[in-house]
Amino acid sequence: MLTAVQTGMRLSELVGLDRSAVTIGTGAHIRCFGKGRKERTTPTTRMLNVTLKAWLDEPPVGNGNALFPTVHGGRMSPDAVQYLLAKYVLTASKGCSSLRSKRISPHILRHSAAMELLDAGVDSTVISLWLGHESMRSTQPYLHANLAIKEAALAKIDPFNGQSPGRFRAGDELLAFLDKL
Repeated sequence: MLTAVQTGMRLSELVGLDRSAVTIGTGAHIRCFGKGRKERTTPTTRMLNVTLKAWLDEPPVGNGNALFPTVHGGRMSPDAVQYLLAKYVLTASKGCSSLRSKRISPHILRHSAAMELLDAGVDSTVISLWLGHESMRSTQPYLHANLAIKEAALAKIDPFNGQSPGRFRAGDELLAFLDKL
């Protein structure tokens, strides 16, 4: 779950990871294949790096190379990941009652990663590349959802000092321009 939250990988990317996809240490990252089998490299945080190092120090299950294997060493199915997430959300909801009314899915963890990056001041074009979006348009909903960006925009507006802004009156130059259209 930590890998999902910290990298923003798609569910299909997570279940497709091999142990060899993880690079630990300086320049730590995870290499994955996204939509259209496009290869993408995602840097890992220090916390995830430490956690993955401990995970990889454990002997692999069976003869498999899956980073997150089943008890038999095969790859986890998307349903298995969703089951585990639901199990942990239920456990967490005992300490955080607001989780009971929320629908948490692996894709929501992806959104959470994007919002964390946005809150940290990471440019939306970088977030788009990070998440493996085909187009910048896919990243736009995060900008619309971020209240902090909207508050920052409001803070840049000069207050009217208690005065009404009054009615807009177009100048002669603007009216002449509009007449020519």
